[in-house]
Amino acid sequence: MGTPIARNFVSAGQPIVVHDADPEARRRFIDDNPTATSTENTAELADCDIVVLVLPNSDIVDQVVLADGGLLSCLKPGSILVDMGSSVPARTQAIEKAAAVRGIDVVDAPVSGGVARARNADLAVMVGGDQSAIDTVLPLLESTGRQIIRVGPVGSGHAVKALNNLLAANGLVAAGEALLVGRKFGIDPATLLSVINAGSGRNQATETKYENFVLSRTFASGFSARLMRKDIGIALDLARQLDASTVLGDALGR
Repeated sequence: MGTPIARNFVSAGQPIVVHDADPEARRRFIDDNPTATSTENTAELADCDIVVLVLPNSDIVDQVVLADGGLLSCLKPGSILVDMGSSVPARTQAIEKAAAVRGIDVVDAPVSGGVARARNADLAVMVGGDQSAIDTVLPLLESTGRQIIRVGPVGSGHAVKALNNLLAANGLVAAGEALLVGRKFGIDPATLLSVINAGSGRNQATETKYENFVLSRTFASGFSARLMRKDIGIALDLARQLDASTVLGDALGR
């Protein structure tokens, strides 16, 4: 996701510096986007006004941001840290508190839409944070997202992303069950899928994932089951913290 999002920034005319733990990934990006520059370590991002993270999980975010030599030790006061990955809301709030001590703002802006929509700058972006910080980073977000939805204070974006993916996962599994039963009855899955998509049972999984990636047997949606399982866990942990019942989610998370 980081590559198409960063490419959208470049296409919008933003001067950017890119960093990735994989030197080959950096090289490929610069080869494809020669107006951008790259750096071998995060300390060289110290002069950036806005630093955008697109990382797999909160453990890696904490390492990049909070560890010795991490971003909080080098970014200047007044800069803004934007986490566009799927992180744990409480851990995002903890980073926000640590960053505030150094005069650094934090915005969480996870996205929905997958790699295909990222390539088309068509993502939905759910944004949490201080209003003035969001206003500052809004041009960046608008360069990669079609819908920018402000959802509340820091951590709210990551909470909404996890809940969205919990619902998406439920729809994916429910659709799979229906197609399996239909196939056992002798109904062609593609035929059943066309009926579902013409009727009230349709959802995002039936309209995109099953036809494009499951029935075709490519399974190339760009979003792994491992990452979906992580997001389900974040949502269920949040529900437990709030003493909220999630019967379907609990069954899905087993």
